[in-house]
Amino acid sequence: MQTTPLVYYFLLASLCIDFSQNEMSAHLRRQRRRMRNRGLRTNSSAGHRSPRQQRIRPPDPVAAVPSIPLINIDDGVMGVFESFIGLGGQESSYSILPGKKGHCTANGMIMYDKAVWSPKPCITCLCSKGEVICDTTMCHPLKCPHTIIPAGECCPVCSDTASSLDSSIISLDDLGELSGDSPEPNDVDNTNVLSSAHTQTEKDELLKDELLEAEIKEKKRHKKDEKKRKRKGKKNRQKHKAYHREKKPITKNRAAEEEIQDEIDEDDGPFGMPSHFPIPVPTIEPPPLPSGCSTSDSTVSCINAKLTQIPPISDPDLTSLDLTGNSITTISDEAFNGIPNLEWIDLSKNNITSPGIGPQAFKLLKKLKRLYLDGNMLVHIPSGLPSTLEEIKINDNQLHAIDEDGLQGLKNLVTLELEGNELSEANVSPLAFYPLKTLSYLRLGRNKFRIIPQGLPVTLEELYLENNQIEEVSEICFNHTRNLNVIVLKHNKLEEHRIAPLAWINQENLESIDLSFNKLYHVPSYLPKSLLHLVLIGNQIERIPGYVFGHMKPGLEYLYLSFNKLTDDGIDPVSFFGAYHTLRELFLDHNDLKSVPFGINEMRKLRFLRLNNNKIRTVPPERICRRHINDDDVHDNSEEEENEESHLEHVHLENNYINTRQLSPHAFSCIRSYCSVVLKPQKTK
Repeated sequence: MQTTPLVYYFLLASLCIDFSQNEMSAHLRRQRRRMRNRGLRTNSSAGHRSPRQQRIRPPDPVAAVPSIPLINIDDGVMGVFESFIGLGGQESSYSILPGKKGHCTANGMIMYDKAVWSPKPCITCLCSKGEVICDTTMCHPLKCPHTIIPAGECCPVCSDTASSLDSSIISLDDLGELSGDSPEPNDVDNTNVLSSAHTQTEKDELLKDELLEAEIKEKKRHKKDEKKRKRKGKKNRQKHKAYHREKKPITKNRAAEEEIQDEIDEDDGPFGMPSHFPIPVPTIEPPPLPSGCSTSDSTVSCINAKLTQIPPISDPDLTSLDLTGNSITTISDEAFNGIPNLEWIDLSKNNITSPGIGPQAFKLLKKLKRLYLDGNMLVHIPSGLPSTLEEIKINDNQLHAIDEDGLQGLKNLVTLELEGNELSEANVSPLAFYPLKTLSYLRLGRNKFRIIPQGLPVTLEELYLENNQIEEVSEICFNHTRNLNVIVLKHNKLEEHRIAPLAWINQENLESIDLSFNKLYHVPSYLPKSLLHLVLIGNQIERIPGYVFGHMKPGLEYLYLSFNKLTDDGIDPVSFFGAYHTLRELFLDHNDLKSVPFGINEMRKLRFLRLNNNKIRTVPPERICRRHINDDDVHDNSEEEENEESHLEHVHLENNYINTRQLSPHAFSCIRSYCSVVLKPQKTK
């Protein structure tokens, strides 16, 4: 009878062992099925993929693995410890250790089922049926020079925006130094995670996620294929249009660029990430203009605005700057950095000095054409002027020298004004004007020249040398200036015998000479052949030599001899020979004439005659008009036509000694309107 209980006990033990083996086999099958569905990632690849990617990796073939039954304290079978070593030679993401009734152990602490904790910032772990599942917060990528993590936040932000979130921030570089309870790969105590089987609900949820993701990928692929087909059709249509319009066809490189751009556009869907995040650049407002300044279109005007320096302006569209009448003393190298497209600058009537102008002040102005520096305190021409300049005015300064490099590089200069300075032939180099290859207008008035400056540019057309101390015009001074058209030498000390016979007689383009207010005693001989306009006002001229205009072709048109000392004996009957058919204006006022000069009646193109302020007592009918005609005389049509040929429109005879009552009514018969004849007032004895 004693053997019978032993047999029953033995049979019962055998039955329990078989039952436990069957349970272990079933559990092993479920584990393998779960592995195929979940596709656990290995440690070597986990460093390159996100935790979500680790959980939804496509299933890999799983080989048979050894299983070890785990026996609890009460000899009950708790689960199976499966070794994942041997799966492709890699280890699993987590180390699996036994636990008790679905509890988890983390960092030596027991976590109950469904417990949630954060071992490190931005890492959240869940205890699910004895298994620890940890995930990391996903952050958007940033493209900015400096990124920081605000306190209490998981994701980094650009440093410019972080300051408004929290004054206490954490740098990305310091993130790795944070301590916590997250598992470390080499720390067995901190990384041991209890494993247990997922519930059927969790399996279904994972399977649904995988199916949903696969469906989204398939839709994306179809959408991309459809867009590629559309692009291909569009490219064909573009090529077709280009062919019929005879335009340049789309190249391969261009098509490839368009295809890449379209792919980028496709990726930027509602769930896509942009290729980069633009960093907003704050706009810098330019400083306001001073109170005395105004702006109009592309011009800023600060006339008499009491400025002491050039105002800081930043406007690339500005082309004109007027700073006339201020107290500016310096021009720094950075004065015009914000307005590089200036074409015109007026700095007249300031207190600018030569040392106050930086060597690079005008260097950046690549479009500057006009520069006005009149009325300042410059002692030499500023250096480093842009070659684009076409006009420079430095009148009324203190220039006392121009060396051979003073105008270097100004090859486009057309107008140069240097009046009212301390220049003379002693301090102006003969090579000073050599770099000026296009100069046509030169003003050197109110200086201290005693002779015509040497080395004048070949291209020069107008030369102004008034108010100097010039005493001589030599034969060689205009040898190389064959394009001269105007010479102004008024208010100098010239005498007719100091003008060389060959000084300008061969000039073919010289049309105007102004020799007013010199020391001439008679009209100079050897005047240019091409002369049209001769001004001799304010000299001491007593005589007009005969035939002095005879060599001119086509002939003199304007002759001004006012304020001289001409007498009746000083004008010969042939003094105006050569100008009878060309002279348009004749000024003989303010002289000592007692009668109307001979030859005026021969000037058929004369329009304006001034004989006022002389000593004339009578006007014979034949002196101004060609012939006197009485009322009783019978005249033919030819004489009438002859009188009608006169073009005289204005005659001034006031301030003489003419008795207007004794004038013949035919003295001005050739003048169309008597209102054009000025006879009053007259002088009395």
